[in-house]
This record gives sequence, structure tokens and C-alpha cells, in this order.
Amino acid sequence: MANRKLSTVEEQVTSVLPPGDLPVYEPEYTADEEALAALGYKAEFKREFSLWTSFCVSFAVLGLLPSFASTLYYVSDWEGTAETPRGKRTDGRFMQGMGYAGTPGMTWGWLIAMAFIQCVAASMAELCSSMPTSGGLYYAAAVLAPPGWGPLAAWITGWSNWLVQITGAPSVDYGMAAMILAAASITHPGFVPQNFQVFLLTVFIMVIQSFISSMPTKWIANFNSVGSTFNILALVIVIVMIPAATNRAEQGMPKFNPASEVWGNFYQGTNFPNGVALLMSFVAVIWTMSGYDAPFHLSEECSNANIASPRAIVLTSGVGGLFGWFLQLVVAYTVVDIDAALESDLGQPFAAYLLQALPQNVTLTILALTIMCGFSMGQGCMVAASRVTFAYSRDDCFGPLSSVTKRVNRHTQTPVNAVWFNTAVGIAMAVLILGGELAAGALFSIGAIAAFVAFTIPIFIRVFLAGDRFRLGPWNLGRASRPIGAMACAFVLLMVPILMLPSVTGGDLDAAGMNWTCLVYGGPMIFILIWWLVSARKWFKGPKYVMISTASLNFRINTSRINIEHRMIGRGREGWMGCLEMARSPVVEAPRRMTRMGSA
Repeated sequence: MANRKLSTVEEQVTSVLPPGDLPVYEPEYTADEEALAALGYKAEFKREFSLWTSFCVSFAVLGLLPSFASTLYYVSDWEGTAETPRGKRTDGRFMQGMGYAGTPGMTWGWLIAMAFIQCVAASMAELCSSMPTSGGLYYAAAVLAPPGWGPLAAWITGWSNWLVQITGAPSVDYGMAAMILAAASITHPGFVPQNFQVFLLTVFIMVIQSFISSMPTKWIANFNSVGSTFNILALVIVIVMIPAATNRAEQGMPKFNPASEVWGNFYQGTNFPNGVALLMSFVAVIWTMSGYDAPFHLSEECSNANIASPRAIVLTSGVGGLFGWFLQLVVAYTVVDIDAALESDLGQPFAAYLLQALPQNVTLTILALTIMCGFSMGQGCMVAASRVTFAYSRDDCFGPLSSVTKRVNRHTQTPVNAVWFNTAVGIAMAVLILGGELAAGALFSIGAIAAFVAFTIPIFIRVFLAGDRFRLGPWNLGRASRPIGAMACAFVLLMVPILMLPSVTGGDLDAAGMNWTCLVYGGPMIFILIWWLVSARKWFKGPKYVMISTASLNFRINTSRINIEHRMIGRGREGWMGCLEMARSPVVEAPRRMTRMGSA
């Protein structure tokens, strides 16, 4: 391997390092480790993930079955009574694809949304192939941004993505806890779940998942492989079981809803026209399909990362979209009464829907499968979030706390501190459950919009601003790269304001009917921007260059040996002039705080 020392120009990566820099490699470095070195980082994890196990984690994060049940529960975050074209409505927290536009939003509405989400996923995969690092989107935004704007682009992208990651496990576990207690209500009709019970069960589930996420990489990969396989099997079982076991005929109805009704009868769940209602129903698709970025964050633990990780992203998005549509079709053709399902006293509309269309024993079986899938989903979210927190901590995004959260456990070689930091933050967020569904739902609803913003910033920069600074990796879209990226950006620009619309307007709109997504996402992001202006811009410089040399081993540019600080690509004339000044001297001694890559 020693004779394979490639510069950043020769590696198929888009790096923070200036073109021509030659990182110092250990003789035993693999191709994956050399590519990571060219990105400016030393390898700290074992590469025990493969294409399949990376896909398993991301598919578990998608958790199509629990995601569908959960989006029925809290995605839209309004609660109370409001006037819609169908009359008085209560418990608005249940609004999602079915509640906005009815079954058309679940059928061809899902297909439309998925076509554009595939564009987002493909563009993200292309970035991953060129920059296979745990920092993922944050790193890409920093490197590709115009000169001088890299740190700000990384700051906004990173924090938006972190908001998605940190709320993922708590929101999934919250929905799973509600399903468990709904099942208890079905078997014990006198039992009425209380908020404190939902909170305690949510915390208990999170703690178990944190212990699993603290295991060695190989154990986590195997656990998620089993969990994802179970997710796929359970999803297939449910898709087959619902139409096979439905008792609609025994209730005096056709076994299935007529196709003309399923595909054409809009449910008047909003005061907006049907076209806008259809777009609003995309929130369920977007929230459900927001986990395909997980392979990006696991790329430093994946072998053959610049090919396997992007393939896992595209595979997750494609398979997830297809199976998700099958589930939507099954529900659309068997739902009995949308209003009754949305307003059920069970407190979990997915369970209410199942009771409408299926015998009780089948309902409980499906709920049990959904709950088990939900546990795997929450654990996958925990793993992905810990890698994001570690990557940001490595670049000191969390200030003094970064020195703790960026440590890799020497026994498991996993970011255990980041796992438990995320758990503590998640438990603090879960306290909002005690304030009722509105408080909890408002917090967790930021997932869809925060994910879209984080996904699209680096894609937008790559398509419209990066120019020749982006270098295609071994997995790429070729000539279709820019058109597909442009379609992804256009879709997001359309959907961000749509995701913030309330379902009622005019005199019917009050605090109870308001969509508070703009506040619960905008509030933290405004604080983050203020933090940037007041303090962070002075010390945060984006992805940090931790590749290093000693006085006897220095980086080489052309024929002169030099040692330089981390510089953003195109950072500025003074950065390059500094390099040239140093290059005039044959050898410049490295600072003593630097250590050779691969050493302790």
C-alpha cells in the first residue's frame, strides 16, 4: 500500500484539503482509509458495515410500518376544534396524508412525491460517493460553498440536520409507546393511558436502545441486519394480512373500496383547494422517507464506502418508496371511516383504523409487529444520530462539550459518549409529552422540514454554485447530475412553505388550528443564526483538518515539503499565499501538537 500515496487531486473525492496536498499515510492503509485521509480525517472506526448492513440501518430508520402509524399520530401538530369543509373537527394532531386529502393523497399523491424524493436521494448519493465521511451533508456544504461562505453553510446545514437526528429516536419511541398503550386499551377497555405513562415508557425504550447503540460496530451491524430483515418481513406480512383478513364484508360493505373512490374522491380535510391539499398530504411521505441519509453518516464504518454507501442510499429510497406505496394502497382500499379513525378515543388512529377493518385478534397481531418494527426503527435512529453528533463534535461544533462527545470508546470503538449525550437531550425533549399531544407533536413535527433543508443546501450549492470544485466520485449520475439536482431543489423550495400551512384559514384559524412548524423549527434556527453572528463565526471554521505530520514527515506540494493549516477549498487569496510562502522553504517543522495519522 505504501506506493499508493495519492494526492487530493488523484483521489476521487471533494476535499477540504487544497489540491495537490499529499496526506501522510501509514503503510497499512486501505483504499477506504486513504480516501478518508484525503478528506482530512484519520480513521477512528472499524469498517464492519457493508452495503447490506448499511441498507439495513437506513431501512430500519425508515421503518415504513411504524412510520405510517406514527404519521397518523402526531405529524401535523394542531389540536382542538376547527371548522373544515366537512364540519367540526377535533384532535387535529391526527392530520396527515389521509386527513388532508383522503385516499388520493395516499395513492397517486405518494407516487408524485416519491418521484421527486428519488431525485433528492440520488443527488445525496452522488455527494456521498465524493465525500464519504460521517459529517455527510455538513461536510459537503462546507467544501462546496463559495469562497468565504463554507463555515456558514456548514453551520446551517449541520444544525438543521442535527435537529432531525436528535428528534428522530424520541419521536419514534413516543409513537411506539402510544401504540403499546393503545393495545392495552383494546384488551382492557377501562384503561385510559395518561401522559406520564407515555413519557415513562418512552424513556424506558430510549435507554434500552442507547445500550444497544453503545455496542461494538459489528454487534450493531448484526442487530440492525436482523431488525431490518424483520422490518421487511413484517411489512410484507401486514400488506398481505390486511386485505386477506378484512371483515368489511361482514359489516355489510364491499370487501374493498371501489377504485374510483380510492383514486378520485378527495377528503375535504382542509379549507384549501384539492391541489394544495394533495401537496399538504406529501408531509407523510417526506417524514416517512427522511431516513435514507443514514448510510452517509455510517460511511466511515463501511467498507468500499464511496460505492457501497451511495448505493445503500438509493436502495433505501427506492425499496422504501415502493413498499411504502403498497402499504398506502392496502389502507386506502380497506379504510372504513376516515373521520372515525382520526377522532377515535383510543388515542392512536392507526389502531382505530385496524379495528374498523379487521377482527380484534388480527388488529393486535399487526400492532405487535408494528411495535417491534418501531423498536428497530428507533434504535437505527439512535445509531445514525450518534454518528452525526460525533462528526460535528470532531469539528468542535458543540464548543467545550465537543471534547467529551467526540471521544471514541477504546473498548467498543464506537462514539458511546455521543450516544448518551443524545439520549439525555432526547429525554429532555420527551418531557414535553407531559404537556400533552400538542406540545410533543409541535416539537417532533420539525423532522420533515429540517431534514429537507439539511438535505437540499449542499445539493443546491453543488448544482448552482460549486462549479468545478465538485469532483464526481466513482458512483455518480453523469450528465443527469445537474438536472436531477435542480428538480430536487425545485421540489424542496415548493414544499417548505406547504409544510407550514395550517389546514384551516380565515376566521376558522385560531391558536388551536395553527400549524406551528414555522415556530418550532424557525425558533431554534433563528437562535443558531444569532449564535453565529455573536460568537460562532469567530471560532467555527467548518470541517477541521486533523491530518497531520511530524517534523520528519511533512505534506508535499509539487517538490517542496510544507505543513499547512486546514483551508477551505477556495478559502481566499491569503490562504493560498500563505501556502506559497511556506513552500519557498524546503522544510517547515510541524507544530508539536500535531501527531502522525494512525498513531495514538
